Amino acid sequence: MGLLSDPNRRKALTNLLTRLNTPICMVCYLAAIVWFMGLAFEPFTLRTYMSENAMGSTMVEERFSAGERALSTAKEFDAHKRKAGGMPVEWLIKSMQARGLEVFTQRFSRKLPFPDENKERYMVHGTNVYGILRAPRAPRTEALVITAPCSPGNSNNQAVGLLLALAQYFRNQIYWAKDIIFLVNEHDLIGMQAWLEGYHHTNITGMDYSPLQGRAGSIQAALSLELSSDVITSLDLILEGLNGQLPNLDLANLFYAFCQKLGVLCTIQGKLQRNDWDTAEGYTHAAQTMMLMVLKQACGRSWGDHGLFLRYHIEAASVRGINSFRHYKMDATTIGRLLEGMVRKLNNLLERLHQSYFFYLLSSLSRFVSIGYYMPAFGLLAVILLLRALDLWVHLGTPALTAVDGVGEVEQQSSPGVLTVLTPVVISHLTGVALYLLPVHLQEMAVEHFPVSETEAVVLTAIAIYTAGLALPHNTQRLLSGEGTEQGWKVLKLTALLYLAVLLGCTALINFSLGFILAVTLVPITASITPHMPKAVSGLAMVLFSPAFTILYCVFIYQELIEAPVSISEGWMLFLSVISQGILDHTLYGSLVYPLLALFIYPCWLMFWNILFWN
Repeated sequence: MGLLSDPNRRKALTNLLTRLNTPICMVCYLAAIVWFMGLAFEPFTLRTYMSENAMGSTMVEERFSAGERALSTAKEFDAHKRKAGGMPVEWLIKSMQARGLEVFTQRFSRKLPFPDENKERYMVHGTNVYGILRAPRAPRTEALVITAPCSPGNSNNQAVGLLLALAQYFRNQIYWAKDIIFLVNEHDLIGMQAWLEGYHHTNITGMDYSPLQGRAGSIQAALSLELSSDVITSLDLILEGLNGQLPNLDLANLFYAFCQKLGVLCTIQGKLQRNDWDTAEGYTHAAQTMMLMVLKQACGRSWGDHGLFLRYHIEAASVRGINSFRHYKMDATTIGRLLEGMVRKLNNLLERLHQSYFFYLLSSLSRFVSIGYYMPAFGLLAVILLLRALDLWVHLGTPALTAVDGVGEVEQQSSPGVLTVLTPVVISHLTGVALYLLPVHLQEMAVEHFPVSETEAVVLTAIAIYTAGLALPHNTQRLLSGEGTEQGWKVLKLTALLYLAVLLGCTALINFSLGFILAVTLVPITASITPHMPKAVSGLAMVLFSPAFTILYCVFIYQELIEAPVSISEGWMLFLSVISQGILDHTLYGSLVYPLLALFIYPCWLMFWNILFWN
């Protein structure tokens, strides 16, 4: 405290920080990148462990043996699905009733803001079918959910068959202390969203659905099954949910523990765990796994039906069966026993999962990085913005010296007017509002005047508005009275730096991966930009480090990490698809990534773009 209270020492510290500002910022940026990449090195990570005492031991005897029956039920389900041309509602009702469940249905409908060309749908009508197994040994105040989406074609038939086989097996057991809900939802996430809103008596996305006639207790946890083959070589655990939410780490630990017990090959991000962490190949493998999780979390979409449960504070994960060319094979009985063990452990819970981590990164199922380890990497990037803001603050408070007849005199600097700083801030955010609202509302007009589909109209309108923002500096200067002063751009940059630091900080607290990726690309160019830099080179650099190009880079990096590289034209088409899906996810499920980028990050970037072309 003495260092800050003593005026002389405080002045010396300020002079040191301003004199070495650029070298310190460069060191912080490099240290942040090195720190983050070092998190994939196994000695720097923690070994996973079970924090919840009620799930600490896997010493239960799994007796499920109806694997063949599950596969035959899956074939029967597939036949009825083909015959009905969709979800065989009546057959599912009879099948669940035959297994002793209380069966209910829910009808729902949803009109999309524009056609989803990836899944070829616009007006969605569907039915959810669910059966409730009442707990014989408890007051029925709590529940668990096992769900299997009814997917088109041959997808996920085996998951529905296994779900029905588990329902029949669970019906004959007497140790259940929680209700168990077996749900088959139609139209993947849309059907799941309708069921969850109906179950919790909410309507936050404008969904039309019939009220649920049957309810169980408060849902404690949920598992979503995705099995599309009779032969499974490994099970992949999917954790990333809406807006980057993750379930409690104990749920992943429970899955891994039973995989180890039953000898099941398990993966995370589709990648097996390696033991050669001390080799370059082992480290690269761990880094790729962690980067895949970062990219999936940053996009803010739900990567499985489980992702929508997390919004309601329900710990959930998806288990996806992988059929690859590995020699190792597992049957439906083994998968059923794994799910039986997990559900029995969740049945023992006396309270919601809360003792383990909710913020983490996984380089494998046995190693994790906690929030205390990865946040310093972001903190180093945020420090750069604060240091540059401090440097500007000092310069703004220091009067300039001019030589008159060999004598130095203090030059009186004119302070910038309010309009000089406020005008670009307001116009930048109005442009962001246009980017957020107009693409969907102008699609009909675009379709009438241009030979494009509704989806193409939305995406191209968004790109057009984004590009039109580059003309902002010229329009802003026309609204200002006279030319911008030297003090004016410094005040604007000081405001923009602090604004960006707050934005990225709040984003990183909610979704670290999104905040970190944006910080890596935005911090270097925004910290160094001034009106005195070469306009052509600096303008090109700013465009290449803009939010839109950040998304484009992430598309190519993701394709490389999943070992499915694409050409430039294919990457561009994927980029357009990502934009349309981002808008759809926001409208249908409440994803916050698109409004965050459109209403806050992009306008903030435009403020720095204005600084570059300051007159």
